[in-house]
Amino acid sequence: MHKRWNLNQNYQQAQVDALQQQLKIHPSLCKLLVQRGITTFEEARQFFRPSLSQLHDPFLMKDMDVAVARVNKALTNQEKILVYGDYDVDGTTAVSLLYLFLKSLYAKVAFYIPDRYHEGYGVSFKGVEFAQQNGYTLIIALDCGIKAHDKVALANSYGIDFIICDHHRPGNDLPEALAILDPKRNDCPYPFKELSGCGVGFKLVQAIAQNNHIPFAQIEPYLDLVAVSIAADIVDIMGENRVLAHFGLKLLNTHPRFGINALINLSKVSRELSISDVVFFIAPRINAAGRIESGNRAVDLLTANDFETARIICDEINEHNTYRKELDTDITEQALQQIENDLTFSDRKSTVVYSAEWHKGVIGIVASRLTDKYYRPTVVMTQTNGHVAGSARSVKDFDVYNAIEACADLLDQFGGHMYAAGLTMKIENVDAFIQKFETIVSSTIEDRMLIREVDIDDALLLDDINDSFYRILKQFAPFGPGNMNPTFISTGLYNSGSSRIVANKHLKLGLMQKGCNHKKDGIAFNMADCFYLIENTQPFSIAYHIEENSFNNKVTLQLNIKDIKAD
Repeated sequence: MHKRWNLNQNYQQAQVDALQQQLKIHPSLCKLLVQRGITTFEEARQFFRPSLSQLHDPFLMKDMDVAVARVNKALTNQEKILVYGDYDVDGTTAVSLLYLFLKSLYAKVAFYIPDRYHEGYGVSFKGVEFAQQNGYTLIIALDCGIKAHDKVALANSYGIDFIICDHHRPGNDLPEALAILDPKRNDCPYPFKELSGCGVGFKLVQAIAQNNHIPFAQIEPYLDLVAVSIAADIVDIMGENRVLAHFGLKLLNTHPRFGINALINLSKVSRELSISDVVFFIAPRINAAGRIESGNRAVDLLTANDFETARIICDEINEHNTYRKELDTDITEQALQQIENDLTFSDRKSTVVYSAEWHKGVIGIVASRLTDKYYRPTVVMTQTNGHVAGSARSVKDFDVYNAIEACADLLDQFGGHMYAAGLTMKIENVDAFIQKFETIVSSTIEDRMLIREVDIDDALLLDDINDSFYRILKQFAPFGPGNMNPTFISTGLYNSGSSRIVANKHLKLGLMQKGCNHKKDGIAFNMADCFYLIENTQPFSIAYHIEENSFNNKVTLQLNIKDIKAD
């Protein structure tokens, strides 16, 4: 597929020059900093040396004082507390974090994860009924609840108080909960808006600890769970999230809790874990519990207090993950066939597919795969418990949440973010939704958004790429949205003569550049069909990340190539 190279112009050269004078590092590295809003020596120091002192005061969050007072009252009066959360990674890490913390203070705490298939996303009537029948007088909802008006009203009628810790966009009205912690509330002054659901839960824990004179060192061990949630929920890794992710990753790599250690062993990742490793190796296995059986098992794993228990649960969850992969493959193939048979598909700017037979637990994954293949806003829907559930994914710069909100008259429920959302509707509304969603997308999406972009941070000469350059570049990690692994371009390159196709699908490149003394090696995964661009004597350009390659106990720098173009 044709890709458009988009060179980042979000900087002022005067700021780059001034920063370079102060830091005395390569100008390209200074440009990367300015592109990320870092323009002074002190800001650069804080960026390269994250500190827990950079975390914001949790009491800056609207309703935090009310929430902490209510938790303290429950502890004092020996009330039963129910920690309630969604079944995905963000929800189960959040529940595990708050449950473990409260359990360390107090015995009368339990957790509740709704069943994906019988209760659906978020707070359920069944969950509220469970709380009432079992004598719980306080429910703390994590990663959900911001639109649970009727469920909160039911709890209120039972005399059960609700504290909501969410990070999804609120609707026009808020539920009648005792406290609502959500930095995306219009009236919330909290300075950082992009916390994960688990991140909001951690701020509640931080506030309770602060109020009760519990040293921060006692809650720091929970940051591994926050880091997993940040990676899995694909939130921005800048500001407070970068600090949380930095220290959380340290814990994952030095003192992982028993459940995560079992997952690391199972995934056979021997290097230091990165955010990307969490996304691809750790998060899918945690997710598999809620997708195939019950999110309770994910919490059981993350709260296990010995390795043998964790290993047994981990093996069970991994079996679910294997089954999930099979479902994912089968349903993706069926969806692709459905699209191929749709004669109107080529004229559309959205992808919407539906089958009553598909497994609800993997439709989000299938939506991601279809978005990746066709690069359009995508909704995948299936039937469950007499209604239709859908999962949406989007392309860069297009707000799929807004598009779904514009179809609200056809929906029973919806929620989510700019790039990922969920929805439910009556079966009879499916055809109307497909048409209306396409109308909304077609009228609001820009043509450029339908062309996959390669975002370029800067141009480098091959001679710029050396150990000292990479040593500083590594300190830009952890990488993720808002702070992506920098992508560079080099132009006027030639095949050094050693380039070849490997494993019938990858390109191994030997690269040289006129005027440069040093050759460089590159790898282009699944790009064997681009060999014709480099096999003759014509110059070409590449877009790439810089990475370390370890082979035969020798570590060298190599270019991980994302795209190749003829000059």
